[in-house]
Amino acid sequence: MPVDAEDFIASFDRQERALVVINNWRSSHNFPLNTFQNGLRQRAKQVDSKGLVAQRIKRLASIKAKLERFPTIRLSQMQDIGGCRAVVSSVSNVIRLVDAYKASELKHKQVRFDDYIKNPKRSGYRGVHLIYRYYSDRKKTYNSLQVEIQLRSTLQHAWATAVETVGTFTRQALKSSQGETEWLRFFALMGTAIAAREDCNPVPDTPTTKDELKSELVDYVRKLDVEGHLTAYGQALSVLEKATANEHYYLLELDPVAKVTKVTGYAANQYERAASDYLETEKNIQKGQNADAVLVSVDSLSSLRRAYPNYFLDTHLFIDAVRQAVK
Repeated sequence: MPVDAEDFIASFDRQERALVVINNWRSSHNFPLNTFQNGLRQRAKQVDSKGLVAQRIKRLASIKAKLERFPTIRLSQMQDIGGCRAVVSSVSNVIRLVDAYKASELKHKQVRFDDYIKNPKRSGYRGVHLIYRYYSDRKKTYNSLQVEIQLRSTLQHAWATAVETVGTFTRQALKSSQGETEWLRFFALMGTAIAAREDCNPVPDTPTTKDELKSELVDYVRKLDVEGHLTAYGQALSVLEKATANEHYYLLELDPVAKVTKVTGYAANQYERAASDYLETEKNIQKGQNADAVLVSVDSLSSLRRAYPNYFLDTHLFIDAVRQAVK
């Protein structure tokens, strides 16, 4: 059936306006997000001097996927448009960070606390999430905007970023528990294997004994050629950097077909330009370009790979965890 030109133009205009609205809403979270990130950085460094802290604005693809999974949710109800994360060396340090927040006298209102270490998700995901509503006597413009704080151990972070890496290459939403059953089962099993190393609760519906877990895990590692795939993803990756060590924001663009990661840096006072470039990049991705992008902030260029190893196809920590689980 032919499409009327006027209808097409009207539909295109609506889509363009929607993207502008979404981008403005995302950008409005930048100020409170910076505030929460600074507080998280201070607490994380007290707990673990080598702790890693980063922040990001939620990707258009993730917003779209969430709206599709939950049709009744509104954009303003999403708790993780702005998010910051701390990665510390151990579960005990994650717990110390949680205790630090419990003991703090923040003006911001905590609206949710999810302990996925005590109660792992069926996907195998583990970590702690704290959701706050921003509140300030001086900057009332941003009051009530929500920010999500994620707390993870190094091994939990390795698991989560490996899920994203495999999802990117197989074009599956594994992070949202959608995709091939075999990959989903493998990551659930690895969630339990890592939980066992950290002396924590297993993932639901996975083996409760070490021998049963190892036996099933070995089967999936062989069947999926896990190590071969993960190693191949990272080989021959080219990184194109337009960034210096003194910049505050970084736009990461990964083309998994060409195996190219582009890094563009922006100064602290260039957020509007960074957000605009981010939106244009995402528009190109929506048009069918096989790529992924995210706008992030870390304290140094050297921290970028550690904070977002999936954008550099770096899964060596997870591969080590797999080897240990099946040896």
